[in-house]
Amino acid sequence: MEIVYLDGAFLPADQAKVSVFDRGFLFGDSVYEVIPFYQGVGFRLEEHLARLAHSLDALQIPHSDNLDEALNKLVAQNGGGNVSVYVQITRGNAGKRSHAVTADITPTVFACCQPIAPIYETGPEVIEGARVIVTDDLRWQRCDIKANGLLANILAMRQAHEAGAAEALLQKEGWINEGSSSNVFIVEQGHVITPPLHKGILSGTTRALVLELAQQHGVQVTESNISYERLIGADEVWITSSTRGVLPVTAVDEHLIAGGQKGPLWLQMFKLFTRYQQGLMTGESL
Repeated sequence: MEIVYLDGAFLPADQAKVSVFDRGFLFGDSVYEVIPFYQGVGFRLEEHLARLAHSLDALQIPHSDNLDEALNKLVAQNGGGNVSVYVQITRGNAGKRSHAVTADITPTVFACCQPIAPIYETGPEVIEGARVIVTDDLRWQRCDIKANGLLANILAMRQAHEAGAAEALLQKEGWINEGSSSNVFIVEQGHVITPPLHKGILSGTTRALVLELAQQHGVQVTESNISYERLIGADEVWITSSTRGVLPVTAVDEHLIAGGQKGPLWLQMFKLFTRYQQGLMTGESL
């Protein structure tokens, strides 16, 4: 039986109960994180928890103490290995349904595990290029907050799946912001480009790592707005996320990218990324 974490307790999943008056259930008044653990080691755990703190601060929800210790213990109680840990913190149970927020609510803190594939064990030759679509960005204006109100993201992903695509890239006012559950990169003449962070884009932890690795290894990187024309004309396109890693995109809508082939700079970045993962587990410096 899977063990979950709920408000300081570790218990079987079928015994975990949350009130129907919890504001996370009634209003989506909550934030979340998805954190990969590889061989029981949190991947960019500190960065994920910092982003969680940013989301909590933005909604004025109190922080949970010693959450990193609780998550490490949760992973261990579920057998360690390769899992993603889902963390959700709601404003809490107000005892009734009311839009007004009172100061005496205790946040609800929940976490659970789900097995994931180990990206670091995957050879680049078996990674298939993804097809994506571009659709309108219908989300609210504070996408820098990792909030649970994901209906627009879900509808975009459903549209992608109905089109036989792996992801939907979201476009607003002529600019590509990000994917429904990923960040986006393009390559132009050996130069890596990603949209600059603003309140309409989530600060992806994998996005930040890709930028770090590129700079450390002499790859030129720039944060710049990306139009649809620039996207489909790029030499390479990638999407990144914590559970996908760095994934090559070989088609956008009906347009092939680089003739439908994975690019050489993606290959370099994929190797750097998986080497970083392996170093994290072994404690080796990179």
